[in-house]
Amino acid sequence: MAAALDEAAGTLLAVWEAARERTTSRLSGAQLRAVMVVEQYDGINLRRLATLTDMLLSSASRLCDRLVAAGMLEREPGRYDRREISLHLTPAANRLLAELRAERRYRLDQILTGMTPEGRAALLRGMREFDEVARQGEAAATEGWAGLQPSGESLADRAEAGEPAAGEPPAARTA
Repeated sequence: MAAALDEAAGTLLAVWEAARERTTSRLSGAQLRAVMVVEQYDGINLRRLATLTDMLLSSASRLCDRLVAAGMLEREPGRYDRREISLHLTPAANRLLAELRAERRYRLDQILTGMTPEGRAALLRGMREFDEVARQGEAAATEGWAGLQPSGESLADRAEAGEPAAGEPPAARTA
């Protein structure tokens, strides 16, 4: 079953990638992923963005520099701690994400219209169940992450090494 799903999912991934190439060709995959995380967590700080994208803090900082220069991100001082920087999407980034989603949906619609109503309903039902189970697994992994922290290491040591803090998953869901 997993092999058959992997094969069938290749088409879905090709649709996703074609939409991304058409609308976001000026952003790398890592940049798009960061933009999507900032969309999901508006006002996120750099450390959390690095954690959720599974990057080193210095790499995330350079990536944000490039996104600010490209007009995709804005930085502002934190509301509670002025030393902390909050990240927000610009209107250009919001338009780009809207274009990406519209292109993706258009391409999916082209394929879905060739399917029977029963096939579409079964696909939607299966995808919703798949998503629910995956989200439950993510939640369980996030809750269990704190218990997996190695003893003897401080959170500061882990953060310096670019590793997630207690309670943080190793990577975020961005799609």
